[in-house]
Amino acid sequence: MNFEYPPHGELFSLFRQLKTPPDIQLYLDGLPYIGEELNRSPLRVMRDRQCHCLDGALLAALALEQLGYPARILDLVPEPGTDDDHVLAIFQVNGCYGAVAKSNFVGLRYREPVYRSLRELAMSYFEAFYNVKGQKTLRAYTRPLNLARYDRFDWQATEIGVEKVVKALYSLKPIALINATQTASLSPVDKRSYEAGMLGTNADGLYKPAQE
Repeated sequence: MNFEYPPHGELFSLFRQLKTPPDIQLYLDGLPYIGEELNRSPLRVMRDRQCHCLDGALLAALALEQLGYPARILDLVPEPGTDDDHVLAIFQVNGCYGAVAKSNFVGLRYREPVYRSLRELAMSYFEAFYNVKGQKTLRAYTRPLNLARYDRFDWQATEIGVEKVVKALYSLKPIALINATQTASLSPVDKRSYEAGMLGTNADGLYKPAQE
């Protein structure tokens, strides 16, 4: 279902330019990654021309909805106290999952719709999901959150509505991707991969783990 925003014609103007999921990803890639606590609505992201992973995912989910996909997001969950979580806008083509995402890291963005399950999709982010210490930190994912349930709160255009979505997203139970034995044996990210993944990052938006 496509939603109308009579006072916000600029959203329509944007969506007319975004004809495929890769178009949406290119749009997000063109916005500066901002390291701050504010969770913007899609309308405000477009107006401010900056975002982080959560508000970028909301804009992507809304843009995907205009292409006929359900507006859905899921959360990738790290080891507590080691890293930020990462939010994806997901879509399906012929039963397989893909994702659009805004990230401060090179490897945590777009995924082609070739993954047969949400677990497969989440695991495709595992090697690229690391912190400033070079630790691989991804541990779990959540089931998708259907944003249509929150349309009455106008998450598309208001920060109050966005906070309703955020509260619901962070209340979802994480589904483990690896076990404790696997976690204990993880190797650090090699220097070359670390540097490649950090290309173009905004240092202000990087999670800083507590010093051991």
